[in-house]
Amino acid sequence: MQPSSRPFLIDRYIVRQLGLALLLVTIGLVALIWLTQSLRFIQIIVDHGLSPFVFIKLTGLLVPSFVATILPITCFIVVLFIYTRMGGDRELTIMRNIGMSDGRLARPAMGVALGAMILCYILNLAIVPASFAQFRAYQYEIRNQIAAFLLQPGVFTQVSGNITVYVQNRGADDSLHGILIEDARDPNAPATILANSGQLEVDSHGPALVLHNGSRQQIDPKTGRLDLLTFKRNIMSLAQAMKTGGPEDTDSAEAPMRALLHPAATLSKEERAKWLVEGQRRLTAPLTALSFTLIGLVATLGGVFRRHGGMARPFGAVVLVTLLVALGLGVNNLAARNPALLPLIWVVTLAPGLAAAFLLLRQAGPRA
Repeated sequence: MQPSSRPFLIDRYIVRQLGLALLLVTIGLVALIWLTQSLRFIQIIVDHGLSPFVFIKLTGLLVPSFVATILPITCFIVVLFIYTRMGGDRELTIMRNIGMSDGRLARPAMGVALGAMILCYILNLAIVPASFAQFRAYQYEIRNQIAAFLLQPGVFTQVSGNITVYVQNRGADDSLHGILIEDARDPNAPATILANSGQLEVDSHGPALVLHNGSRQQIDPKTGRLDLLTFKRNIMSLAQAMKTGGPEDTDSAEAPMRALLHPAATLSKEERAKWLVEGQRRLTAPLTALSFTLIGLVATLGGVFRRHGGMARPFGAVVLVTLLVALGLGVNNLAARNPALLPLIWVVTLAPGLAAAFLLLRQAGPRA
């Protein structure tokens, strides 16, 4: 084997270990987060007898956001673990003895971190917003299906917090007979609706009750008199009662980058600030993969070599990254209140990585 080929083989060896560990750790943490987050959906699925495939699809749409969030952290964990293990097994000592500098040893980790950063950008800028939009649309569709499913004969069904429906009979074709509805969407003027018959219809806007031959009774809040309105046909949408932020309302988490960087003038001042912060977060969050990796490399490659290893520097790196994550969240909250602080998001993201790169590059000389 030619001496010039050794560094290349060593790079492949380190990249293979880092890549495999990164894949396994990321999958494990994503699965853990998925389980904890999916508990809030299990109750809905079990109570209303929905298909397990509905549960899998609904929670699966959240997985890209989990990956984008934890990938920089798992990258740091893997680099810290692999390089600490190689130091404890004297592999780093052997690599240094054949002339590899700290910068040369750090190159495989930086390559893996660069790949993680690119993947995070793809997720943050394209996949995650699209998955959030599909998640909310699918969740809205499920709620409407539940609204239709809940209407059981002989049962007072609370479709939402302010609408209760009673159906005496329900046919196989979703025809309804003996309908009583308590509509309290207007707390100042609740209404009681009676209908001899009706039909449950579900379209792209959600479920609706088409009522025939009925009446609407309501107390006039000004006079206290009972107002009675009879009708031959009336349509009451259940989707409006179930909806909490319908598909037509765009949230910052699912908005494209152009809309985040140039919020609509119709948004309030507070909403515009939140959209700007979300845009800066999408641009800066992937860069933390490089910053956290550099901190891990300084902790494992820097300092005085100890034959029996040492855990003080790796432990300090873990504490530092934890504080940086908390600091990033705090700065995002402050910037959402005061948009003038938006540049701080970039400072908190880039400064630790630049400082770690400076420390790594200046390390030279023999190890004690």
